[in-house]
Amino acid sequence: MNGPARRPQAGAWQTTEQVLHATRRKVYNRHVGGVFARWRAALVLCTQAVFYGLPWLQWQGRQAVLFDLVQRRVDCFGLSLATQDLALLVLPALIAGYALFLFTAIAGRLFCGYACPQTVYTEVFMWIEQWVEGDRLARIRLDSQPPGLRKFARKTLKHTLWLALALWTGVTFVGYFTPLRALLAGLLHGSAGGWQLFWIAFYALATYGNAGFLREQVCKHLCPYARLQPRMFDADTVSVRYDAARGEPRGMRRRDLPARAQGRGDCVDCSICVQVCPTGIDIREGPQYLCIDCGACIDACDQVMLSLQSPRGLIRHVSAAGLENRWGWREQAARLLRPRILAHAALLLVLAGVSGAELARHGVAQPRAPGGSGVAAAAPAAPAARAP
Repeated sequence: MNGPARRPQAGAWQTTEQVLHATRRKVYNRHVGGVFARWRAALVLCTQAVFYGLPWLQWQGRQAVLFDLVQRRVDCFGLSLATQDLALLVLPALIAGYALFLFTAIAGRLFCGYACPQTVYTEVFMWIEQWVEGDRLARIRLDSQPPGLRKFARKTLKHTLWLALALWTGVTFVGYFTPLRALLAGLLHGSAGGWQLFWIAFYALATYGNAGFLREQVCKHLCPYARLQPRMFDADTVSVRYDAARGEPRGMRRRDLPARAQGRGDCVDCSICVQVCPTGIDIREGPQYLCIDCGACIDACDQVMLSLQSPRGLIRHVSAAGLENRWGWREQAARLLRPRILAHAALLLVLAGVSGAELARHGVAQPRAPGGSGVAAAAPAAPAARAP
C-alpha cells in the first residue's frame, strides 16, 4: 500500500510515460526515531521559529524585517533599500542559489530533506495527523472504515488543526509585506484590505493543499530542483544509498547464524525503509530523483540491523565512488576538496565579495530615524552664513 511497485531491475529509472500515467498510491508514513529524525525535528522547529517570530521583532520603532509595498522599501535590521536600490538584491539571490547548487554537489539534497518549506510543512502536518489519527497502521484502518461518528470526529479535528495552522501561516506571510501588528488589528476590526485578505487566503490554501494532500506529488511533478539534481551530482556526491553488495540477496533469515552462512545478505526485506519514506520510494532500487536525503530510511534500517545484531550502515550517506570502493569517511572527506568543488567555492566567494562591496558602496546601512518612516535620516542643513 505504500510506495511504487518494484521495477524490473535495481536502479532502473521510470520512464516519463510510467510516471505520468501511474495511479497515485497514498503514502502512509510510519513514524521512526533516530539521529536523523531528531535533526529533522530540530530543523523544523528552528526554521519555523524564524519564520513565525521574525515579523514580531522591532527595530528602531519599526518592524525589523519588512518588504514595505506601500512605501516601496525593504527594511532589514537597519538596512534600507529604496526602489532604485532593489537591483542590489539580485546578487544575494544569486549567492543563495549558487550556494544551494554547491551544497548539493557536496552532500546531495540535504536542503530538500531538512529545510525546504514543502518538506517542513509536510512534516508538521504529519505530526498533527499522527497525533490525531495514530501511526501508520491506525491511519490505514481508519481510512478503510465506513463513515461513522468516530471517523468523522477524527477527520474533522485533523482538518481543523491543519486549517488553523495554514491560516496563521498565511497571516505571517502577509506580515512580511505589511506591518504584522497593523495587519492583525485590521483583521480583528474588520478593516483589512481586500488584497491582504486575498493573499492570506491564497497562501493558507496553498499550505493546506500542498502539505496536507499533494505532499510528495509536489516534489514529483512540480519542483524543478528534483529534475536538476542529476546535473549537479557526480561520483563523489554524498547521498543516501543502499549497499546492495552487502544486502543482497535479501530475505528473511535466522538471527543465530551469519547471513552469508544462510545464503542471504543483511537485508531481511522487511520494507520498513519504504514505510518511513516521505515520498514512498524504495531506496533499495538505486538512486532516484524522488529521494530527498532525509535519512528516515537510515534510521529505520539501523534499528532493524541492531535488532538482528548486524552492523549498521546498510543504508547510509555515501558517494557512488565510496560505495564502489568501500571507502570510509576519511577517504570520502578527502574527496571534498576536488577541483569542481574548489572552483564553485571560489566563484561563490567572489559573488559574496562583490555583493558586500556593492552594498557598502551604496551606503544602504545608514541608520534610520527612530520611529521614522524607514527612510534613512537626512543630515540637517547647515545654517546660511550671514553677510558681514
